[in-house]
Amino acid sequence: MIKKSIFIWLSIIPLAILNGGLREAVLSPRLEENCAQIVSGLILLLLIFFVTLIFIPRIGKGEQKMYWKIGLLWIALTVIFETVLGLAMGNSLGDLLKAYDITTGNLWLIIVVFTGVVSWLTAKIRRII
Repeated sequence: MIKKSIFIWLSIIPLAILNGGLREAVLSPRLEENCAQIVSGLILLLLIFFVTLIFIPRIGKGEQKMYWKIGLLWIALTVIFETVLGLAMGNSLGDLLKAYDITTGNLWLIIVVFTGVVSWLTAKIRRII
């Protein structure tokens, strides 16, 4: 189950990167930065939800506890990936931590929390648990 869940999480990464490109190329030039951040965050939340909703049956039936463990794994993978990528791109740790401040319009903290809940939520919707 864990291995299959990692493949689902990996399938979200290209969509998240494309969403960031959409924000920079389309949304930010047309909207205020706060608004562009919010719209981009909402798009990413929807992408995460629909990808998980589509692929969660491949994990199979399980107990609720397993889906919560998957959620914690996805949170850890997301934070590690974002931190490593951000540092590799030359961002400071302080800059990376600013993304968790929702008062700036950045929904990153909500996205990370949602990432931890979405496997359980979609498994419930699909009646797998």
